Amino acid sequence: MGPFKRLVLYSKPYWLRLVISALGAAGVGGMNGLFALLVAPLFNGLNPKKELVGPLLNGMYFEKKTFIFIIVPFGIIILFTIRGICRYLNEYFVRTAGQLAIQNIRNDIYQKNMGLSIGFFNRQSTGVLMSRVLNDVNAMQDGVSNMITGFFRDGFSVFSLLFVLFYRNWELAIISFLVLPAAVYPAQLIGKKIKKLSKMGQAKMGDISTVLQETFSGVKVIKAFGLEQREIKKFRERNLEFYGYMRRSIKYDVLSTPLMEVITSFGFAAVLCFGGSSLLSGKMTIGEFLSFFTAMALFYDPVKRLVSSYNVLQRSMGAAERVFELMDQKPEIVDSVDSLPMMRAEGNVTLQNVSFKYDHDMVLNNISLEAKKGEIIALVGPSGGGKTTLVSLISRFYDVTGGAILLDGIDIRKLKIGDLLKQIALVDQETILFNDTIANNIRYGNTTATDDQVEKAAKAAYAHDFILDMPAGYLTNIGDRGVRISGGQRQRLCIARAILKNAPVLILDEATSALDTESEQMVQNALNNLMENRTTFVIAHRLSTILHADKIIVLENGRIVEMGKHSELLSLGGVYSKLHSMQFN
Repeated sequence: MGPFKRLVLYSKPYWLRLVISALGAAGVGGMNGLFALLVAPLFNGLNPKKELVGPLLNGMYFEKKTFIFIIVPFGIIILFTIRGICRYLNEYFVRTAGQLAIQNIRNDIYQKNMGLSIGFFNRQSTGVLMSRVLNDVNAMQDGVSNMITGFFRDGFSVFSLLFVLFYRNWELAIISFLVLPAAVYPAQLIGKKIKKLSKMGQAKMGDISTVLQETFSGVKVIKAFGLEQREIKKFRERNLEFYGYMRRSIKYDVLSTPLMEVITSFGFAAVLCFGGSSLLSGKMTIGEFLSFFTAMALFYDPVKRLVSSYNVLQRSMGAAERVFELMDQKPEIVDSVDSLPMMRAEGNVTLQNVSFKYDHDMVLNNISLEAKKGEIIALVGPSGGGKTTLVSLISRFYDVTGGAILLDGIDIRKLKIGDLLKQIALVDQETILFNDTIANNIRYGNTTATDDQVEKAAKAAYAHDFILDMPAGYLTNIGDRGVRISGGQRQRLCIARAILKNAPVLILDEATSALDTESEQMVQNALNNLMENRTTFVIAHRLSTILHADKIIVLENGRIVEMGKHSELLSLGGVYSKLHSMQFN
């Protein structure tokens, strides 16, 4: 289905608003036609021959031209009052319908993004995604409002004025109408150019959004290395590229109006030529001729606006294609047709000959291990060995390309994704907090949790004391990504969030790697509370944090090269022993 049809479907729920708007547009168009009709009696009233009309008041007769110049002005006031009301109804209801349709599109594209798999976000720039949700949808919004308003109002104006033209003189109407086909072909060419340039320009706007997102999120690093001027130069270059596409789009857009004026001038010239001969021969009165000429002038004006609306529509269609292209993305991870529900798992996790590859690069190869309820499984090894990928497979952020992962003996691909994720709590090395209160950030683990439950989780995470020292306690807003609190405090809030979730399986991905010694000890105490009675997978570079793990898995180049307890692995003198010596020596 084309983007235009999809836009129409989004407008369908608001058909009543569109009907009211259409009636208003019909009123505006009808008043334009009526105004052109009034020109004839107005100018015919200037006839020097004395004519009487009446009796109107107390048997009095009025001279016809006097009567016309009394009545017609009142008629014009009434006409334009009705026209103004109709224009208001037309524009208000059509624009609100357009806003509601665009609001639904923006909601749908955000919901669609949230339903896509992690792999999609790894392949896409955050700035580009933001640009599609914001800039592209805004471009669609301008197009929808302008398109519907213009097509309704100007379309009705064209039809009503066309009626007046043929009513006054069908021969002259055909002459004036002949020039319009000459404008259609160049208008189509211009529209296609604008659509193409708009789509490319929106892509460049995505590049600008990417630069902004990276710059604002990494401003500390930029300032630390004194690279502000380099980033300013990069932004200016992206901005200039965007201007290049917009300049060409503007060139074609502004070309359409003078082109239409040149083409319609032939129509005016032909009507003056043939209409003048009819006037001189007495086939038309001066009033009828001026009425026709007024209708033709009014007729060409909405035609030019329709061409302009067509250009805006093409610009919005370029943006719409990018938006619907994103909305048509299919999630890679979906529930199977025969997916099974799961209440609360015991927490037994088994990996059976698991393999995984990104595109054509093998990351994990033939991994087999078993984690029983309550066990702590530590994953160690050189960087790039596949540790984070392995725990991502357990959460089913990706699907295995070979083998299977079982939770309580059930292949996780047969479980409902929502039920699977309820069984897993994650504490990542990157502390993701939101620009909200402390309580609401902790409550991310359980959105229905009471204040007492939130406080209990904070105490278990050793966060309660520092929270009480905050200006508004649990209601303190911690700013974007938690910038108003320290790294150790952020990590403890993430742990409190995981405690509140109370999931049977826990994943700790470098949870203490970025902390100082004092913060690490406090966080480690919180982690000990969190790991209690849970099956835990710990990724750690600091071997001191996993010495008491039930099982240590050493990964290298996507394979398990060693497995056992701390003392057993030291005695082997292999990879683990080498890592231990490097850290503790």
